[in-house]
Amino acid sequence: MKLKYIGMLVLGIVLAFLFFYVNPSNVNFFPKCPLYVTTGIYCPGCGSQRATHQLLHLNILGVLQQNILYLFGILLIAYHLIITGLNLFFKKHIYNYIYHPKTPIIILIIVIVFWILRNIPYYPFTLLAPN
Repeated sequence: MKLKYIGMLVLGIVLAFLFFYVNPSNVNFFPKCPLYVTTGIYCPGCGSQRATHQLLHLNILGVLQQNILYLFGILLIAYHLIITGLNLFFKKHIYNYIYHPKTPIIILIIVIVFWILRNIPYYPFTLLAPN
């Protein structure tokens, strides 16, 4: 069981170093979004590789230019880890709203609305498309 977690940690560190030193905008060996390649439609995750590179360089504006939803996902994961850590280490009983029954529905609605809006080819919505 520990070997699985060590393997995931090593893989995460290797990927972090790769995305830190290699800008996905400048190379062609990173995988492309199959939806965008085949249809020209941006999926909710388009720009996430470039956003990861920008985040590792602490360029929050660059992250927002690539994928605004990416930053919200990182914040959601951070919230979950903080609440879980507080409950585990300090024996607290703070309710984690991620486990609320309506949370997946709200997240799904946000993702679908973001997906639709970032594909509208007019000015305020073109800001949601990755650069």
